[in-house]
Amino acid sequence: MDPCRIFAGNASRRLAQSICDRLQVPLGDAEVGRFEDGEVSVRFNENIRGSDVFIVQTTGAPADNLMELLVMLDAAKRASARRVTAVMPYFGYARQDRKDQPRAPISAKLVANLITVAGADRALCMDLHSAQIQGFFDIPLDHLYAAPVLIEHFAQKAIPDLVVMAPDVGGVKMARAYAKRLGADLALVDKRRPRPDAVEIMNIIGDVKDKNAVLFDDVVTTGSTLCQAAAAVRAAGARDIYAGVTHGVLSGSAPERLAHSPIKELVVTDTVQHDHGALPPRVTELSVAGLLGEAVERIHEERSLSSLFV
Repeated sequence: MDPCRIFAGNASRRLAQSICDRLQVPLGDAEVGRFEDGEVSVRFNENIRGSDVFIVQTTGAPADNLMELLVMLDAAKRASARRVTAVMPYFGYARQDRKDQPRAPISAKLVANLITVAGADRALCMDLHSAQIQGFFDIPLDHLYAAPVLIEHFAQKAIPDLVVMAPDVGGVKMARAYAKRLGADLALVDKRRPRPDAVEIMNIIGDVKDKNAVLFDDVVTTGSTLCQAAAAVRAAGARDIYAGVTHGVLSGSAPERLAHSPIKELVVTDTVQHDHGALPPRVTELSVAGLLGEAVERIHEERSLSSLFV
């Protein structure tokens, strides 16, 4: 069988290189740049005719990241690749996944359509903002979870009197799985969102007094929700507070919020590449290259991925 061919957009080049190191294959040679007017320019510098191609690219803001992926998919398809898989460690534009108010888009479905029309035969994602997004794709989609990486980190810390916190009602199922694997109790932060990007923490459901808490979520952007939840947990009597989040976008004033929050350690993964500088002191970054690499290898070899869906 021909080796899998892995290429990367600029938003995920480091993660793609780690995946290649894990699989002991070279990162494909593709130029992803800009024309003088700022438009995306893509060229594959090696023959991929009949190859099984994987394109690794996060699609979060800025929009250039999504555009790079779309143009790379089109280029690979027109270069006669046998199969093209869009590997999106962080699937952006996922917040608007339903029409919950008048005259609003369903951006997640729009982006799924764009990726399909651009030429993707398969998609591989990690910790989608909501499970229903899987149904927005008209191509096979494999949905991985960063849980094994995050759970291993916190299990090694052997934190006593541990309670796992769900950040909202929608995260209870995920938090229950974490609590079971860590042998911890479960509690819930009940929150109300009066407007987009604004959160009013209501109360804590469950006993956290004199316990150490871990908040798990899929994405941290401004850090407002996470920091307010941590403050509410501390006010309820918790001792040390940790957080485990798959996608550490950390935009705007998020580092400052974290610095003034009761969170002792925020653990994120490398699904989002940070080029603007070092991560804040309280942030620990773990790699999901092993998980994604295993998935890529299994897809290439037409093997089952079910054991990775934990």
